[in-house]
Amino acid sequence: MSSFNELDQTTRTELEAAAFRRLLQHLDDNKDVQNIDLMILADFCRNCLSKWLVTAADEQGQTLDYEAAREYVYGMPYSEWKAHYQGAATSEQLAALDARQAQKTAKE
Repeated sequence: MSSFNELDQTTRTELEAAAFRRLLQHLDDNKDVQNIDLMILADFCRNCLSKWLVTAADEQGQTLDYEAAREYVYGMPYSEWKAHYQGAATSEQLAALDARQAQKTAKE
């Protein structure tokens, strides 16, 4: 059995792409997980994934519209997803996010 780093670049890229698609499917299957919860626990959210796609495209000399990237990540236009699935942040969530941000700032 090979370690990941021993695989050829094409195979590694294909595995990474498959894992990314599985992550998107997992997020789609769990729409009840709010972006703020992801930010609190993991310091990234669906919007971050969208921004990372735009950045990756730019690094490859391609242009990818942020809204198009969000539609890919969310599986629908962001405004539609937001209307159907995004709840209002609770005061507890906002406090936890503020604490997370303060913790990050303190480490810098």
